[in-house]
Amino acid sequence: MKSVNRKYYLFLQKISKTMSKKEYAPLLPIELRNKIKEYRAKGYKIPPLRIIRSEEQIAGIRESAKINTALLDYISENIREGITTQDIDDMVYEFTTSHGAIPAPLHYEGYPKSCCVSRNEIVCHGIPSKKEFLRNGDIVNVDVSTIYNRYFSDASRMFMIGEVSEECKRLVKVTKECLEIGIATAQPWARMGDVGAAIQEHAEKNGYSVVRELCGHGCGVKFHEPPEVLHYGKRGTEELIIPGMTFTIEPMINMGKKEIFIEDNDWTVVTKDLKPSAQWEHQILITETGNEILTY
Repeated sequence: MKSVNRKYYLFLQKISKTMSKKEYAPLLPIELRNKIKEYRAKGYKIPPLRIIRSEEQIAGIRESAKINTALLDYISENIREGITTQDIDDMVYEFTTSHGAIPAPLHYEGYPKSCCVSRNEIVCHGIPSKKEFLRNGDIVNVDVSTIYNRYFSDASRMFMIGEVSEECKRLVKVTKECLEIGIATAQPWARMGDVGAAIQEHAEKNGYSVVRELCGHGCGVKFHEPPEVLHYGKRGTEELIIPGMTFTIEPMINMGKKEIFIEDNDWTVVTKDLKPSAQWEHQILITETGNEILTY
């Protein structure tokens, strides 16, 4: 079994070594700097300050997010039984490029397609194919990411094809609730552990398990950057959540056990017990009073 962590986490180390602090660290307002100093003095774990967005960056990310959300709306109108996952990828590429943007997954770390389409027991990173058809009863995650004027956005939605079992409908519903609970918990000056704990509690209360090896992530100036947003954890732990951060929350919830494996293509993540999995993803901006959903 190959390690999921390697592909998903090594980019964070790479970014931290190669990013220029001078280029990415914004000039923070004195009030915000002082508050961060107070928390640091109390022993709180502080994220890299370069990931706190400037107003210019936030404006750019919002424009990218508008295209990303419109793209998922377009997929919602056209996804149906009988089409292939490659048909979905073609829609993504054509819609994105026609709006002057770039599909962020295309050629990222060698990924060959413009989006990820993950059916049933596939947790994430399903590679579109002309041979894979959407069938009655499928639950399908479509994950799209957009680069527009150098700014990044990211989101995914679940789709139910035809007559879906009540068990799968409930999994999709509870997974969306996990996302909504995570977003409600992601408040300024809370901790990342609070978010993960809230998601885990809701999933397990409903008899489901949370995938551990994959996480949400910072997104905006780069496709993937700090912080790591775990979907499980302990309250009062992990990094401080600071106004100006933009990141995804994207819980992957399994109907069965949490264990997973990667297929031989080095991308596609599958539940070990081959039971269905669901995922929803939004990208949010932390504000001084709460948060703003950027993509959905």
